[in-house]
Amino acid sequence: MTRYSAFSLLRQTLRGHRGWDRAWRDPEPKRHYDVIIIGGGGHGLASAYYLAKLHGVRNVAVVEKGYLGSGNTGRNTTIVRSNYLIEPNAHFYEHSLKLWEGLSEDLNYNVMFSQRGVLNLAHSDGQMDAAARRGNAMRLNGIDAELLDREQVRVMVPHLDFSEHARFPIFGGLYQPRGGTARHDAVAWGFARGASALGVDIIQNCEVKGIKRQGNRVLGVETSRGFIGAGKIGMAVAGNSSHVAAMAGLKLPIESHVLQAFVTEGLKPWIDTVVTYGVGHFYISQSDKGGLVLGGDIDGYNSYAQKGNLALIEHCMAAGMQILPSLSRTRILRHWGGVMDMSMDGSPIIAKTPIDNFYINGGWCYGGFKATPGSGWVFAHTIAHDKPHPINAEFTLERFAEGRAIDEKGGGPTPNVH
Repeated sequence: MTRYSAFSLLRQTLRGHRGWDRAWRDPEPKRHYDVIIIGGGGHGLASAYYLAKLHGVRNVAVVEKGYLGSGNTGRNTTIVRSNYLIEPNAHFYEHSLKLWEGLSEDLNYNVMFSQRGVLNLAHSDGQMDAAARRGNAMRLNGIDAELLDREQVRVMVPHLDFSEHARFPIFGGLYQPRGGTARHDAVAWGFARGASALGVDIIQNCEVKGIKRQGNRVLGVETSRGFIGAGKIGMAVAGNSSHVAAMAGLKLPIESHVLQAFVTEGLKPWIDTVVTYGVGHFYISQSDKGGLVLGGDIDGYNSYAQKGNLALIEHCMAAGMQILPSLSRTRILRHWGGVMDMSMDGSPIIAKTPIDNFYINGGWCYGGFKATPGSGWVFAHTIAHDKPHPINAEFTLERFAEGRAIDEKGGGPTPNVH
């Protein structure tokens, strides 16, 4: 692996960045792979990386219709946490958080994981009781949690509205110190480089147009660059899950919605943790570049568009100013939208499908980014062994028909409300 000195980096900059080594290979697709992963976002790349590293499956291709990270991986607010109540989610997201804690070292690539903590605000005695219950459940599962009172929250985030006339008075909050944020594109690039170094082919600008079947078995994918055969196919395409699954004749219990996010102009250090509050469905943190990164609820209509509407922009800004009045003095620099695959119970689907050798990684709702390493880790195991790991054993597709919903109110960005 090439290492660059400070002088060589300066020289490359002055030369217009010519002569850099590729971070990952750009091969032509082979005629056949042992495994094809559809989707070149964080989940797909992580799945390919762990297939190669942990299971020795290296004849793998990741096919992406655009460029790597052009979907939800590059269109989110980068929050990482494991503050879940229900056990399947608690164990899964805690496993993912532990992978986050060693990810930069594992990939030898700085994903800029910052454990600045995640604070969920409470605005009533009832919400404080719910926060205490969730915190106790987390502690019983070995997950860090601290129940803060009003004055402890004031010390942590003094800019919040603690006035007597606040629309949502702050009673306290539940704090997870090990939560935080990471750099979304660095996560995609790190997994891509790691997977490529292990022999995985990463094929960009290769849109899947169809999935070829023989009886109940998948044979490969029809793409914009021709047919590619596969022994197994895994899909990790977020909001396009229903569309891609339909190519194989599979109908999924999910809906696709737009989720918008925003970033402000750069500011001096102002907020050093992640703050969310359920009543307004609002969340905010400050990036390393100084911009405030914030978001709210999904747009209420079904869509595959990576853009939102003015009504949600207005709602999100109002929700932010209700809890952080000084936000009114900042300028929004840009906003964007990601396409969420919303499952019917707020929990993911990481499983075999009824179609032989066809696997699904989807239904992430609001929480896909924080699951990236854990998702790839268990999905790789599921594909390699044709059965789930115990950590994802309950995230089946069949649970919806069997009435075994994992109805996690913490599935969204704010665990105090559904």
